[in-house]
Amino acid sequence: MVQLEKFEKYLIEEFYDDYRSGEMSHGTFTRRVAFIMGSMTATAAAMMLVGCTPQEIPRATDPMPTPTATGSAAPKDTATTAVPNAKSPLSVPEGAAGLTTAPVNFQSQGTQISGYLARPEDGGQHPAVLICHENRGLTPHIQDVARRFAKQGYVALAVDLLSREGGTANMDPDAVPGALTQAGVARHVGDFKAAFEFLNGQGFVEQGRIAMIGFCFGGGITWQASTEIPGLKAASAFYGPAPDLAKVPTIKPAVMGVYAEKDARITGPMPQLQEALDRTSVKHQLKVYPGVDHAFHNDTSDRYVEAQATAAWNDTLAWFRDNV
Repeated sequence: MVQLEKFEKYLIEEFYDDYRSGEMSHGTFTRRVAFIMGSMTATAAAMMLVGCTPQEIPRATDPMPTPTATGSAAPKDTATTAVPNAKSPLSVPEGAAGLTTAPVNFQSQGTQISGYLARPEDGGQHPAVLICHENRGLTPHIQDVARRFAKQGYVALAVDLLSREGGTANMDPDAVPGALTQAGVARHVGDFKAAFEFLNGQGFVEQGRIAMIGFCFGGGITWQASTEIPGLKAASAFYGPAPDLAKVPTIKPAVMGVYAEKDARITGPMPQLQEALDRTSVKHQLKVYPGVDHAFHNDTSDRYVEAQATAAWNDTLAWFRDNV
């Protein structure tokens, strides 16, 4: 019998929800699950576990999909470039006045990791924020989020957790979630530990004043990082799976959880996390935003809701302002 790991289950259920709502085709759903599970036999079993009908489940003899490199490049910083499909009035185009953006590299666990850095152009010292992307990898949207923080006076570093695989921009988008899952949480948290040290050593960062934010899959990594990076001052996890409750007492940063009312998979278990946090002395706030579903902050998604996305963004800025 197939046993799904925590993040495997999280991703496959998310893709199933997208498929059922019509946001993802059956072929794409199957392809993404196959990249996560590694074989068509395991793919069929996983799809059955999340509720697919026998007619929707692939045969074990079906060929495994072959990943294709995209070679797509991130927007260049030589001119003002809008983010594709961005709907939010908060969106900050590449090349916006007053900001400096650039690719950066740092060492983590013996490997060079890449990321996208955005900061105010004034040359002064600023607090910083680490950004963990969704299961889509380091996309133009996440780079936009980094620029939004830079516009608010932060040094923002969005880490590409697929640097070892050649980088998000060079990967088949359907293969990205599987690659992130197979890499494992420990590797991802290790990369953010290294990113924290990298930022803390930069002359334009106010030493020790570093926060972290993550979205969906990245929200889960943010929760995990909050249990393992005690130097973080604050964290904001947008609709990510909670950490193991046994680890909650090890959380040191002030933690904020952003939840969507209609996102039953993630919001449903929230009371247990609330109870675990209430038993600790860590500063915390878990907030459910009404009338919205998973990923409501991503303005390149059909689930984006401007009013609640803006409210969650402003609440996060206030949380960081009070705690970083």
